[in-house]
Amino acid sequence: MPSQTEPAEAEPEPDRKPQPRTDRPPLIRELLLVAGLFLVYKFGRQLANGHTDAAFDNAHRIWSLERTLHLPGEASLQQPLLNSEALVHLANVYYATVHFPATALFLAWLYLRRPRHYVWSRRVLATVTAAALVLHLTFPLAPPRMLDAAHLVDTAQVYGPSVYSDTPGTDTMANQFAAMPSLHVGWALMVAVGLIAATRSRWRWLWLLHPLLTLLVVVGTANHYWLDAIAATALLGTALAVVRMPHTYDLPRPRRSLVVARGGTAPAGAGSMAEARTGR
Repeated sequence: MPSQTEPAEAEPEPDRKPQPRTDRPPLIRELLLVAGLFLVYKFGRQLANGHTDAAFDNAHRIWSLERTLHLPGEASLQQPLLNSEALVHLANVYYATVHFPATALFLAWLYLRRPRHYVWSRRVLATVTAAALVLHLTFPLAPPRMLDAAHLVDTAQVYGPSVYSDTPGTDTMANQFAAMPSLHVGWALMVAVGLIAATRSRWRWLWLLHPLLTLLVVVGTANHYWLDAIAATALLGTALAVVRMPHTYDLPRPRRSLVVARGGTAPAGAGSMAEARTGR
């Protein structure tokens, strides 16, 4: 008779933690999307160029409104910069070189390390930038460095470096009548908010120094009014309320070690109790 054997007992598979989905969009698609959005924005800003009379009329209105609101004069922030040629030059360099690279590095890091936060941040930045473009088209605004009533120095033209032509009305590289809102401040604030949301370090709140320093630079160099920064902050707040925050299960979490009792396996939830008893 054929012998009957018990079927071999399958070895238990080791516990496998479910791997979170990365949800990382295709790189080429993202590069084309971000580049396309940037080109649309640059082209849209150029459409608002040349509205010189309206830009200066609006500048006088903004200046009067700030005085009505008892906001501090932009000169009170610029004067300390003018006391040091090295400091004012550093502020001009910061204005000219930090804005785009910092935002690009922020998006690149999120894409590689926090893909869900990347998608969220990209959507928020796109929303803020689109709203800003609408304001640039409908409310051209000359910056305070062009306004005689402000009595401010165009620090970039005097001390360098400058990213703008000395003839704003014919500048083909940038629209100098697009001060409202300040995307320097809006993007910098989103970089800080995005990194605070995407990381767990106790030092992450220091990222707020980036938008704070950006605010001091754009006002101190007479490129923006206080109200430009306030408008950018309001737009960002609205975008953050509209664009849904991602789930945070892709964030790294601290490991927890379990202490197993002798002669057996600790039941679920007993690890923390054992740790408390042993002081580990």
